[in-house]
Amino acid sequence: KKKKKRERGRERKMEGRESGLDMNLGVGLDLDGFLVRLRRGEVLHEAEVRSLCWRAREILIEEPNVLLVDAPVTIAGDVHGQYFDLMELFLVGGDVPATRYLFLGDFVDRGYYSVETFLLLLTMKVRWPDRVYLIRGNHESRQITQVYGFYDECVRKFGSATVWRFCTDLFDYLSLGALVGGKVFCVHGGLSPSISTLDQIRAIDRKQEVPHDGAMCDLMWSDPEVMDGWALSPRGAGFLFGGDIVAQFNHTNGLDLIARAHQLVMEGYKEMFDGKLVTVWSAPNYCYRCGNVAAILSLSSDLQWRYHVFEAAKVDAKNAPRKQPVLEYFL
Repeated sequence: KKKKKRERGRERKMEGRESGLDMNLGVGLDLDGFLVRLRRGEVLHEAEVRSLCWRAREILIEEPNVLLVDAPVTIAGDVHGQYFDLMELFLVGGDVPATRYLFLGDFVDRGYYSVETFLLLLTMKVRWPDRVYLIRGNHESRQITQVYGFYDECVRKFGSATVWRFCTDLFDYLSLGALVGGKVFCVHGGLSPSISTLDQIRAIDRKQEVPHDGAMCDLMWSDPEVMDGWALSPRGAGFLFGGDIVAQFNHTNGLDLIARAHQLVMEGYKEMFDGKLVTVWSAPNYCYRCGNVAAILSLSSDLQWRYHVFEAAKVDAKNAPRKQPVLEYFL
């Protein structure tokens, strides 16, 4: 055991050198001070982001591909850089650490405040590791964030792409899914024809950029559809999967429910396949123009679920940026 621990320590040192991070960077972080500033909508300094990402990686690297999360917990879908709506989400669902949260990915892109949104969630994760859980979405990707806003926002707010590199390197360490109470499987996108058991997800090497195909890609890109079997996805990545696929996966793994995000739902949530799957969407008035409401899903200690629907935050005009986000991709 001691030998394995020493080897793990050497591996971390090598990884730190490769990403330009110092082993002592995470020491002495003023996390409560970060939270105060981030809740005011302020942006951390580049050196602070660097240290925060290092500390977060130390936590995330120890977490499994499929997180084991205790109930009660509140599940949130895509938030997409809509910082003020994230504040509204906490007003509706309860603040951290009083409420335990599981966020299903897509923290960045589209919205105007991806930096503030992700850094707030990340600081909460580091401050309360067992009260905030983050899994990876398809937008936690180097390629996608260079197209849909996060890269440009980092360059605009910090003057270079350095913070973007810190964050996208950290994305590689995010878990791929979560299991709540042994009965509710949570994932960003959906299922994969390459995966029939949770153990197969646990065996994936997740520390990489999101692939263009394969099991890891499918977990972040696939969508449910009213049909049987599998079909190619119009997104160009992942698959469409039907109710029979969900029923078989749930039966094989002893699940009651699959909770996922990834798709805009005008009502905030949508149950499918006789309540065996639900889509949760947590970005109200998506892209500041879609007019949808948002929702979060609360699971009680006995895994009874309840939805909380909320509308977009009322933000003063002075807080609205002038630049419009990229709008071509809504799926």
